[in-house]
Amino acid sequence: MLHIILGMVMIAVGALLVAKSEWMLNNFGRMEWFELHMGGGGSRMGYKLIGLAIIFLGILFFTNMIGGFLTWVLSPLFRFNTF
Repeated sequence: MLHIILGMVMIAVGALLVAKSEWMLNNFGRMEWFELHMGGGGSRMGYKLIGLAIIFLGILFFTNMIGGFLTWVLSPLFRFNTF
Protein backbone atom coordinates (compact mmCIF):
# COMPACT_ATOMS: atom_id res chain seq x y z
CA MET A 1 0.00 0.00 0.00
CA LEU A 2 2.88 2.36 0.78
CA HIS A 3 4.33 1.98 -2.72
CA ILE A 4 1.03 3.14 -4.23
CA ILE A 5 0.93 6.29 -2.10
CA LEU A 6 4.63 7.03 -2.69
CA GLY A 7 4.18 6.51 -6.42
CA MET A 8 1.21 8.87 -6.57
CA VAL A 9 3.10 11.55 -4.63
CA MET A 10 6.11 11.21 -6.94
CA ILE A 11 3.90 11.48 -10.03
CA ALA A 12 2.25 14.62 -8.62
CA VAL A 13 5.61 16.23 -7.76
CA GLY A 14 6.98 15.41 -11.20
CA ALA A 15 3.91 16.82 -12.90
CA LEU A 16 4.27 20.04 -10.90
CA LEU A 17 7.91 20.32 -11.95
CA VAL A 18 6.97 19.92 -15.60
CA ALA A 19 4.02 22.31 -15.42
CA LYS A 20 5.66 24.99 -13.27
CA SER A 21 9.20 25.06 -14.69
CA GLU A 22 9.07 28.86 -15.06
CA TRP A 23 8.12 29.26 -11.40
CA MET A 24 10.95 26.91 -10.41
CA LEU A 25 13.39 28.94 -12.52
CA ASN A 26 12.29 32.22 -10.92
CA ASN A 27 12.49 30.87 -7.36
CA PHE A 28 15.48 28.52 -7.48
CA GLY A 29 17.54 29.98 -10.31
CA ARG A 30 19.37 28.56 -13.26
CA MET A 31 21.20 25.24 -13.41
CA GLU A 32 24.62 25.81 -14.94
CA TRP A 33 25.06 22.35 -16.43
CA PHE A 34 21.82 22.58 -18.39
CA GLU A 35 22.62 26.12 -19.50
CA LEU A 36 26.00 25.01 -20.87
CA HIS A 37 24.96 21.75 -22.51
CA MET A 38 21.31 22.12 -23.55
CA GLY A 39 21.35 25.37 -25.47
CA GLY A 40 18.14 27.40 -25.67
CA GLY A 41 15.80 27.03 -22.73
CA GLY A 42 18.45 25.11 -20.80
CA SER A 43 17.28 25.44 -17.21
CA ARG A 44 13.60 25.25 -18.11
CA MET A 45 14.28 22.07 -20.06
CA GLY A 46 16.34 20.79 -17.14
CA TYR A 47 13.46 21.24 -14.71
CA LYS A 48 11.14 19.49 -17.17
CA LEU A 49 13.55 16.56 -17.67
CA ILE A 50 13.97 16.14 -13.92
CA GLY A 51 10.17 16.21 -13.58
CA LEU A 52 9.79 13.54 -16.28
CA ALA A 53 12.37 11.35 -14.54
CA ILE A 54 10.47 11.69 -11.25
CA ILE A 55 7.20 10.80 -13.04
CA PHE A 56 8.87 7.71 -14.54
CA LEU A 57 10.19 6.59 -11.16
CA GLY A 58 6.78 7.31 -9.61
CA ILE A 59 5.09 5.04 -12.14
CA LEU A 60 7.63 2.32 -11.35
CA PHE A 61 6.91 2.68 -7.62
CA PHE A 62 3.15 2.80 -8.21
CA THR A 63 3.18 -0.45 -10.19
CA ASN A 64 5.75 -2.03 -7.84
CA MET A 65 8.15 -2.64 -10.75
CA ILE A 66 11.07 -0.66 -9.33
CA GLY A 67 12.92 -3.79 -8.18
CA GLY A 68 12.84 -5.42 -11.59
CA PHE A 69 13.86 -2.19 -13.30
CA LEU A 70 16.82 -1.63 -10.97
CA THR A 71 17.89 -5.25 -11.41
CA TRP A 72 17.79 -4.81 -15.18
CA VAL A 73 19.70 -1.50 -15.10
CA LEU A 74 22.33 -2.61 -12.59
CA SER A 75 22.78 -6.21 -13.81
CA PRO A 76 25.85 -5.40 -15.97
CA LEU A 77 27.56 -3.90 -12.92
CA PHE A 78 26.80 -6.72 -10.51
CA ARG A 79 26.69 -9.59 -13.02
CA PHE A 80 23.20 -10.75 -12.13
CA ASN A 81 22.28 -13.72 -14.30
CA THR A 82 18.54 -13.13 -14.50
CA PHE A 83 18.21 -13.49 -18.26
